[in-house]
Amino acid sequence: MALLLQMGSSYCIRTEIFRHKSGQNVGLSRANNIEAAKLKENCIGFSSVSCYSPRKTQIFHVDNAVLGHKRGHSVIVAASPPTEDAVIVTEPLTKEDLVGYLASGCKPKENWRIGTEHEKFGFELKTLRPMKYEQIAELLNGISERFDWEKVMEGDKIIGLKQGKQSISLEPGGQFELSGAPLETLHQTCAEVNSHLYQVKAVTEEMGIGFLGIGFQPKWRIKDIPIMPKGRYEIMRNYMPKVGTLGLDMMFRTCTVQVNLDFSSEADMIRKFRAGLALQPIATALFANSPFTEGKPNGFLSMRSQIWTDTDNNRTGMLPFVFDDSFGFEQYVDYALDVPMYFVYRKKKYIDCTGMTFRDFLAGKLSCIPGELPTLNDWENHLTTIFPEVRLKRYLEMRGADGGPWRRLCALPAFWVGILYDEVALQNVLDITADWTPEERQMLRDKVPITGLKTPFRDGLLKHVAQDVVKLAKDGLERRGFKESGFLNEVAEVVRTGVTPAERLLELYNGKWGQQIDPVFEELLY
Repeated sequence: MALLLQMGSSYCIRTEIFRHKSGQNVGLSRANNIEAAKLKENCIGFSSVSCYSPRKTQIFHVDNAVLGHKRGHSVIVAASPPTEDAVIVTEPLTKEDLVGYLASGCKPKENWRIGTEHEKFGFELKTLRPMKYEQIAELLNGISERFDWEKVMEGDKIIGLKQGKQSISLEPGGQFELSGAPLETLHQTCAEVNSHLYQVKAVTEEMGIGFLGIGFQPKWRIKDIPIMPKGRYEIMRNYMPKVGTLGLDMMFRTCTVQVNLDFSSEADMIRKFRAGLALQPIATALFANSPFTEGKPNGFLSMRSQIWTDTDNNRTGMLPFVFDDSFGFEQYVDYALDVPMYFVYRKKKYIDCTGMTFRDFLAGKLSCIPGELPTLNDWENHLTTIFPEVRLKRYLEMRGADGGPWRRLCALPAFWVGILYDEVALQNVLDITADWTPEERQMLRDKVPITGLKTPFRDGLLKHVAQDVVKLAKDGLERRGFKESGFLNEVAEVVRTGVTPAERLLELYNGKWGQQIDPVFEELLY
């Protein structure tokens, strides 16, 4: 589903949802065979819209999230709540529609926002054991009642909360995730984090529950981790051991912090995607914070990052094709079409479609639901099951960092905003990384989880590149004019010394803690 915006000879697909003042549904136009070169034109600055419409597609407005419906104070959702209203398409989707969906993320710079997501481990303060689902349900209900959040239900189970454009969700092992609203400044982002932690602590202090800011569960085995009652996770849990050795560790024992950022055009997306991928190992090193497994050092600075190297290679990694001259929205769609699916959501149930592809789905050839065709909701859900180091939706997600204490939750978006939202910093990064080979980028990806900033790179260490990059980020933040550069103080100290957060934890473990792991729960308690 797409509107075709035309200006001169350049085109940009914009996916929009409109309702006429009369209340009638508006037909959508679809552009066929739009060349990638034309898509690369800027998507902004159109004062008028002309619709090229080879055929019309009816759409229907759906209130709430993912084919959900309101019922009192609850919303039934399919998976991760989408950012906008859901859509049912009455004619078959084409690949051009899927390209148009991604291209609809283009927005002028004045509309760029910062969306931060972070996960944390809940645990019982007395026993240090992970929170059970029943405790998590009590927490979610408590936050909902005290702070006016809508409940997100799956069947009769509460699995999340929603308030405006913020949402709280559960990861497979009960990791508690805040998906923040799209905000204008890092000050707002940090205020949102602080507000969230205040609300969580207001409820959990009465429950004897704390939260740990770390990238990998430091003490407990997989069999000690409670399983969350979410249908999509059951499908993933059964599938993961078939495609890698560490997928269940990823699901049940990792926590991350990530930032979601906008782009103005396809060309802008490409530049940011390439800079993000090239620098992702530096972000992994700066925020490395997962050196323990089951009570002992695991030999890695970022065990969380290492786990992604053997989770499911069909949907993870550094995506070398992003650096091809032909790369654009269409090439990412081609990649995503062939990433094996996990599920389709129908009639409030998850249907196992593992091993089949969205390309098959477009052709009505899914054996799990034979003859059925996908909606854009299905496409949106499928995109959430792809896990590269940088992920494209209608925005770009920087996915390479370990979870950590609250100050670092503000530092991660500061790092990426300073680089990707400032033209000078972005161009400098592209210049620095322009001659990095695919083999060098992969080498950094492979070695950084072990050696962090001390990873040898060309004639020096990765630390030296990181120092330059953090300086670029700081300058970029200062040029934004919001006095945000102070949020980088946490990583400035890391690059100055070359000592990652994980290495500091190991120093404590081998020194003050007497090689006992339990003190980490106090050290990194929110």
